[in-house]
Order: sequence, then structure tokens, then C-alpha cells
Amino acid sequence: MSTEKNKKIKFGIIGCGRIGHRHAMHASNFGELVAVCDNVSGKSSDIASKYGVAEYKDMNQLFSAHPEIDVIAICTPNGLHAVHTIAALKAGFHVLCEKPMAITVHDCGEMIYTADKMNKRLFIVKQNRFNPPVVAVKKVLDEGRLGKIYSIQLNCFWNRDEAYYANSWKGTKDLDGGTLFTQFSHFIDLLYWMFGDVKHVNAILNNYHHQGIIEFEDTGVVTLEFDNGITGTLNYTVNSYQKNLEGSLTIFGEKGTVKIGGQYLNELEYQDIEGLEITGLPPGNPPNNYGHYVGSMSNHDKVYENLIDVLQHGGTIATNGFEGMKTVEIIEKIYSAAGKL
Repeated sequence: MSTEKNKKIKFGIIGCGRIGHRHAMHASNFGELVAVCDNVSGKSSDIASKYGVAEYKDMNQLFSAHPEIDVIAICTPNGLHAVHTIAALKAGFHVLCEKPMAITVHDCGEMIYTADKMNKRLFIVKQNRFNPPVVAVKKVLDEGRLGKIYSIQLNCFWNRDEAYYANSWKGTKDLDGGTLFTQFSHFIDLLYWMFGDVKHVNAILNNYHHQGIIEFEDTGVVTLEFDNGITGTLNYTVNSYQKNLEGSLTIFGEKGTVKIGGQYLNELEYQDIEGLEITGLPPGNPPNNYGHYVGSMSNHDKVYENLIDVLQHGGTIATNGFEGMKTVEIIEKIYSAAGKL
């Protein structure tokens, strides 16, 4: 394996579902896609034929056949992220793991330990950090322009119908983990990234519209107390009628109020800041559109840019394993507070 400056990074992909196709595109754009793997017959063939790369049904065969690969992208179901990441790290590869990092803090810890032991990089996909209004508001927070932060409100109102979960690992406790893991872990990540750790949680979770379809909640109302004294609320659902409604974060501070909104935290909806106006935001990427449903904003290009910068130019990882673990820790606290663990 080589990650010499200006030499193309070579990628392999484990998991060839929808998100695997997105990774294949960016791996080819930013480096060289070498091989793909999926144990479901036919899934890897689509990517392999499109990009002219090798395909495998067993990841260990891929690992042994292609020692020249630098980075393995893990695009498998949530509950398999840990075992696949650890296997790839032990085989001597850097790893780019899709969100959520895993579905237990323990598994996250094992992933971090293995990366350190093998002296390999572990990248976690958290693409909402790259949304233009999110970048701008994070800068305002870091500069202290809002003064003391009093409270925040996070709203995640999406639609996921029965068809979304049909014939899929999604909706299962073991492989999906819960609505906060699959739909809204990006949003939880922003809470930690912007406001720090959470020390106390109250939560009420229910499954109103997906009985017999999913094995966990479709709706949650959560109150959060952060270590620094900020209070927050999280309201989320996948029961928005027919389509996604909103993904928003409102911040109430001593010197200003800001709301990042739209359906995917992609618009600066409101700002009133002492002595400051945020202007000139570039347009963001469109959301991931999967036909009958729409996902988060598609910033995987930024994720790959960061990975290349780290491996070839000594840059800083945008989302490291520890931060990925903190997201899972906050989600575990919410589920525990609701008696769901």
C-alpha cells in the first residue's frame, strides 16, 4: 500500500447498496476504485461492471487479492460496521466507515482500539458538517459571536413509508439499530460538534405508524442538558405525511438567534446577530434522492477530499473515530433514558 503525495489513492468497497454506489463514484473521481464486495448475489456486479473493477462475495478474498488497496469504504448495514471495519483494519487497510460508526459505544471503542493498534486511519462519514450554513454557523460559534449559548432546538421531521423498509435490513434492531442511527445520526453529530457533550437526557419514544414494520420507534421527544449548561430539545419523526418536512437547528444565544433549516439543514432560515450578518453562502449539494424517498445532503465529495488531504498532505480528519463514538454515545443515552436499551 502506498499513500505517497500525488499518487492516486486506491479504494475498495464493502457493501454495494445505494450508498455503495455513491462511494464508488467518488472513489473513482478522487482516486482509483480497485475492487468491490457484497455477499448478496448481483449487488456487486452492477458497480464492478460500471467501473471495470474486480468483485467478490467474501471480503477476506478481496483483502488477500488486493494488498495494493489503501482504503476500504464500509457501506454495509449499521450493525455490521464494526465487524467489517475491524476486519479491514486488521488486514492492514485504512477505513472510511459510513454513518453511524456502529450501534453500540463498545463496538466504537473496539474500532478505535484496532485502528490505533494497527496504526491505520479511521474516517467516519458525517457529511452534514460540510453544509454551507452549518460551516458558517460553526465559525460564528467558534468565534464567540453569539455570546453565551442558552438553548438549542433540533427538529427532524422526515417521511419513511412502508416501502422504504420492505425487504430490507432497515427497521431491524440488530442491523439498523433505531431511527436515530439510520435517519438522524448526522443531526446528533452536529449537537456534539457544536455544543459539546450531553450529561443528562429525558426521552419519550413511540412507534405510532410503523407497527409490524420496524422494531423500534418512529417518533421521539427528547430534552438534553449539556455539560456546559446549554439546554436543548430534540423532536424527531419519520411520520411527516407523504414527504420530508424539516431538518432544522435553532440556536438561542446571548448575542443572537440563528436558525439553520430547510429539509436537510441546507438553508440559513433566520439570523439576528449583534454586529454581524452571515452573507455570501455558496449553494450546497443537492440531497441524496433515492426515488421514493430523499436523504441527507450529498457531501461525500467533501468527505473524500478530506480523506485525500489527510493521507497525502498530512491534513486533519474532519470526523475521527472519537467523534463518531460520541454520536453513538449520545444516541445510547437517549435510548437508555427512554428504557429502550
